[in-house]
Parts: sequence; structure tokens; C-alpha cells
Amino acid sequence: QVQLVESGGGSVQPGGSLRLSCAGSGYAYTVYSMAWFRQAPGKEREGVAAIDNVGRINYAKSVKGRFAISRDNAKNTLYLQMNSLQPEDTAIYYCAARAGTSFTLAVPFWDYWGQGTQVAVSS
Repeated sequence: QVQLVESGGGSVQPGGSLRLSCAGSGYAYTVYSMAWFRQAPGKEREGVAAIDNVGRINYAKSVKGRFAISRDNAKNTLYLQMNSLQPEDTAIYYCAARAGTSFTLAVPFWDYWGQGTQVAVSS
């Protein structure tokens, strides 16, 4: 049974940084692709960044140059380093996983989801 548990969310001022983590269990982590999504109030869930099982990375235009996705296969953990945060980054951030090779940011292609962690950016 695949389980994904996010942590690291919180409240920061504009320009600040946060690092999100997602611990995975119940599956062969190294053969799964992983991704981060977010959902702001009243908006649809959108892809933020994805990393496939061979390390290729894809970023949404809105976060490119500010966010960095990485994975530690030895720890079965996915990370999202978020720098230069802005109020429009405020959302619930979700970790997702799917078997095989993919770095799509399209929501329907991801099979497993965590419960989410809240990120709030305001002054």
C-alpha cells in the first residue's frame, strides 16, 4: 500500500524560503516517479515540479528558478526547496507518485497522493 506523507509547510513572509519533504513507503521507491502539486483556495490543483525515476526534472513556469525538486532514494524521500516565496505561492502542497518514468505535470496521470501540507505566504 503506497503511503505518502508531506511535511515542512508553514507561514513565511514574501521573499522567504521553505523546504517541503515527502516520505514514501509501501512501494519500490526507485522505480517510481514523483511530483509536487499545489491547490490554492478556489483554484484547480496544478503541477509544480516533477522528477522521474531516472532523475529528469520538469518545472512549472511559475516556479522555475525559485523552486528546486530533489529526491533521496536511500531515504525514500522527495523534497521541494522553495525560495523567493510570493503570496501567489500560498496553497496546499501535495506530493504524488506513479510507477514508471514520467515527469508530466498533468494531474490525471498521477496515481498516489499525500494528504497535503499548507504553505502560507503573507506580510
